[in-house]
Amino acid sequence: MPAEPIRYVTTVDLDKPGDVQPQVHNRWHPDVPFTETIKPGETVKLECLDWTGNQIKNNDFADDILNVDLSRIHYLSGPYNIEGAEPGDAILVEIKDVQPLERQPWGYCGVFHKSNGGGFLDKFYPEAAKAIFDFEGIHATSRHLPHTKFTGLIHPGIIGTAPSEQVLKEWNSRETGLITEIQHLHDTPVAQAPLVKNAHGGKATGEVLKRIAKEGARTIPGRPENGGNCDIKNLSRGSKCYLPVYVAGAKLSIGDLHFSQGDGEISFCGAIEMAGVITINVKLIKQGVEKLSLKSPMFIPGDVQNHYGSSRYLTFEGFSVDEDGKQGFLCATTAYRQSCIRAIEYLRGFGYNDYQIYLLLSSAPIEGHIAGIVDVPNACTTLGLPMDIFDFDISPESKLEKSGDLDLDMGNCAFVKGANHRVTYEF
Repeated sequence: MPAEPIRYVTTVDLDKPGDVQPQVHNRWHPDVPFTETIKPGETVKLECLDWTGNQIKNNDFADDILNVDLSRIHYLSGPYNIEGAEPGDAILVEIKDVQPLERQPWGYCGVFHKSNGGGFLDKFYPEAAKAIFDFEGIHATSRHLPHTKFTGLIHPGIIGTAPSEQVLKEWNSRETGLITEIQHLHDTPVAQAPLVKNAHGGKATGEVLKRIAKEGARTIPGRPENGGNCDIKNLSRGSKCYLPVYVAGAKLSIGDLHFSQGDGEISFCGAIEMAGVITINVKLIKQGVEKLSLKSPMFIPGDVQNHYGSSRYLTFEGFSVDEDGKQGFLCATTAYRQSCIRAIEYLRGFGYNDYQIYLLLSSAPIEGHIAGIVDVPNACTTLGLPMDIFDFDISPESKLEKSGDLDLDMGNCAFVKGANHRVTYEF
């Protein structure tokens, strides 16, 4: 007998904003209603909006990035009732496939304005910028980043289960506590407290929706209890993800699909964001939290990976000394920022501007690692840039030989209307 078609548990509308679509939601809360039931052992397909819910358009200006409404993110498909799941159980989600939607074969990467989201390098790059990518089978190319082409390692940026009331209270307590303690020391948000504005509770109405809006946790950070927005590029096809269960039915949600991403997703809107469809199989592990010592999610990467030879990564080192010469103590964040800056400084010499390189490091499959974390006072991080994503030679030997004489049109990324400039900063 021929196999039956795989059941779709969610479809999305690409012509309507996410907040009018009841099959998605944008807050973590135990009371967000189920959208569908998935039986243990069943394989299903679910469509996902891009994380902004159709706010970003395929054009050559970054006005949509500048004005994106971050109170409306992320739009997650679900939550799903995993039949028979109870608190203390675990679920195993195996990612069978992830693909762009055929009806929208493009994605985008952006740099948010410092006053509206910012990013890892917003001290240097405070303006809004954007790159559009076209999908050609397994590859992505961009008119805004000429002479590059790389293979997609397609993955969900967000996968997680709903928190219990107790877990939700813990999240809100520790994150609002952080705001109270240190926000006055920073000019950008240190955490995201619950926000009533534009809270979308899926099918919830009335008093339930009001409670979700008032108490619901923002989807922006990943959290140890349920995973969520971890943006792990290797959680791709064939991966197996083990998640703890806190509420009856687990209330599994998935979204924020990426065609490709570099380690760190450094520009915040840093992957190639896309609308897409993911195929999953879900299994139930009774009493899995205890049996697996599962205090946080864990996963096994699939066997579909990018195969750029290790010798073909140009690798930049960074240390816990910032761009002003200030010494940190084993600060891996400072070190990785310096790794990124070293890569930007290097790639300038081939004709790209800094915003283009920033977008490239966010969206291309760079490899970021902690090389050393024990030798006081400097942590050491590395950023490995796949040399084969370029259609020209970026090796040090080639750069020395050409001495800046490379004659290629590097174009430009998309900026806000009236500000289509080329930007280079000195650190």
